[in-house]
Amino acid sequence: MSAIKYFVSPDWLYTQLENPKIAIVDCRFQLSDPNWGYEQYQNSHIKGAFYLNLDRDLSATVKKHGGRHPLPDPREFADKLEQIGIVKNETLVIAYDDARFAFAARLWWLLRYFGHDRVALLDGGWNGWLKRGFPTTKAIPSQPRGDFMPQVRLDYIVTREKVKACQDFPNILLLDSRDGDRYRGEREPIDPIAGHIPGAVNSPWKNVSDLQGYLKPLQVQQQLWKDCQGAKEIMVYCGSGVTACVNLLSLELSGISGAKLYPGGWSDWCSYLES
Repeated sequence: MSAIKYFVSPDWLYTQLENPKIAIVDCRFQLSDPNWGYEQYQNSHIKGAFYLNLDRDLSATVKKHGGRHPLPDPREFADKLEQIGIVKNETLVIAYDDARFAFAARLWWLLRYFGHDRVALLDGGWNGWLKRGFPTTKAIPSQPRGDFMPQVRLDYIVTREKVKACQDFPNILLLDSRDGDRYRGEREPIDPIAGHIPGAVNSPWKNVSDLQGYLKPLQVQQQLWKDCQGAKEIMVYCGSGVTACVNLLSLELSGISGAKLYPGGWSDWCSYLES
């Protein structure tokens, strides 16, 4: 499968800034400072881009269980998409961030989960745009209201119960997308308990891109998943269902479709381990 379907270059996007069939979404975010991304957006963003916040727009309210970034309510999420002019199955959504696809991939996955496949990521993200010298603005765009009726694809996700039930199945692969030291339990900066789900293997999401935030070549993507070919089912998780979407994107690029997200991730799993 070609990477072109899921990524666009800064040069291509520059030629499409006036295209009414395209919606650009700024997804910049920092877990340590939830307001930072919007502040950056207000200061400077790609012309025509709208902003969606990971906590407020791409997630539901946090509860005792369900993880740090529960999936948003379908109707509430659809309303936010309509507010920025997205028409289901018509608008091409281009998402970007400055964190090697960490947050833009969450929007990529959510749109597909809710039935909208016309979405791609900006290769190189915000920094790649700046390096090309393309224009930025402070202006907040306006757009006629869109039309988005969500169609939830429940086969895109697995629950904690499903993960638990399949832990001992040899033909089911559980992938932990976090950094290696978090997977091994050597460091845990966010969640109350360190470690990983029993039976999971580690493939850090940062392996998908280079340090400058560009997608690594297709051959590299395929090499990442060479041991996944024989799996009957693949389940992917991270801390809270965000960066795991980068691995899900890479799997799709590599021609491995049908991998499922455990949205709650380690933050949900370990919430049941606390006394």
